[in-house]
Amino acid sequence: MIYTVTVNPSIDYIVQLPELTLGEVNRMSYDTKLPGGKGINVSRILKELGHKNVALGFVGGFTGEFVEKALKEKALTTNFTHVAADTRINVKIKAQNETEINGQGPQLTDTEIAEFKQQFDHLTAEDVVILSGSLVPSLTTDFYFELIKIIREHGAGFVIDTTGESLLRTLKEHPLVVKPNHHELAELFNVKLDSLADIVKYGRKLLVMGARHVLISMAGDGGLLITPDEVYFSPAPKGKVINSVGAGDSMIGGFVGTFAATHDPVESFRYGLACGSATAFSEDLADRAKINEILPQIEIKKFKD
Repeated sequence: MIYTVTVNPSIDYIVQLPELTLGEVNRMSYDTKLPGGKGINVSRILKELGHKNVALGFVGGFTGEFVEKALKEKALTTNFTHVAADTRINVKIKAQNETEINGQGPQLTDTEIAEFKQQFDHLTAEDVVILSGSLVPSLTTDFYFELIKIIREHGAGFVIDTTGESLLRTLKEHPLVVKPNHHELAELFNVKLDSLADIVKYGRKLLVMGARHVLISMAGDGGLLITPDEVYFSPAPKGKVINSVGAGDSMIGGFVGTFAATHDPVESFRYGLACGSATAFSEDLADRAKINEILPQIEIKKFKD
């Protein structure tokens, strides 16, 4: 089974108006409410690809009820830990500029945190856990590392979508895949990357440090997959970028879901790229039809140093 973890889910309240004027009454022309959270995004992509998965996290109050109901309507399987405090609301304002006002998230009790952790006691070596998104203020910065320790004790695999020192700290536990972009890779090693060869050189360092696979996204310049045996490059498919939100989550969902089913890193790379691009070319997260449209455009070649 694949499990996704969204510690701090949200209702994303998206509003559109021609122009936002501060200090005055503004009237929106359109609004919608969506269940938000990086792990939830991954679950939605996994569902589109037909991969069984369970979404985990904390939900509470009437806002948490909305998130659960919305995901049920999308036929997603969830096993959220219910908490006393309300799930947060994030406001996304689309006017002459895009403005976001994100809630902090609920205060969690020790009992609620312990109940959540108990869900990992039944993991097996066949399972993969994907950890994504921000933490609530009441959790320590070590919370994900505490979960990784539990996951590895049960022999399960894990993926954590993070950057910087937090990413480097996870490598000794051998994540299934890490996904820095080329800018984040340069920052990790405090270097300037002037060529694909430079990117590959430092991407390989992440393998040496413990990652099982390394995905490097380079936006319009394509992507790289670095494995212990080979390096693969794919140019970016052609299309108009409409929405970058969730593209990285979609790439993770495509890669991990396909790898869990096939154990083929190249095919997983293909689906990861297709899912990420399909979301970038869509108003919301990609659906299966859009993913299938993009798949034939993904061209993967072995990279030669």
